[in-house]
This record gives sequence, structure tokens and C-alpha cells, in this order.
Amino acid sequence: MANDPKRSYTSKQKRQAAHIEKSYEAEGVGKARAEQIAWATVNKQDGGGKKSGSGRASRRHAARKPSSAER
Repeated sequence: MANDPKRSYTSKQKRQAAHIEKSYEAEGVGKARAEQIAWATVNKQDGGGKKSGSGRASRRHAARKPSSAER
């Protein structure tokens, strides 16, 4: 296993997770559970860690069937 499992996340994603985690801890949620919720939230929003931008088709267009004009 890698030394840093969060290394594939951008600094912005790490900041977001830290902020979410602090918010949950302030509400009385335990540290471990707050961290789980924070990373789950970041993953839900961004779809996981870093993604290359060039050449990536969006999900909507990747699964699209060709129209009759394109066939």
C-alpha cells in the first residue's frame, strides 16, 4: 500500500475535506467518523482524486448512442 493514500487528491480537495471534517467535529462527531464523512463528501462532489483534463469524455457523452445521422 502507498505511504500516503491521499496523495492523488489536489490541494483544493484536501482543504475542502479538512474544512468539512472540522465542521463535523464541532458538531460533536468523533474525529475518525468526521474524516470518513469528509472524504466521502469530497469523493461524491468531485468523483475521487485528480483527473486528467485532456481527452476525458464526460459520462453523459461517453455512453451516448450515435444518432441516425452519425451512423
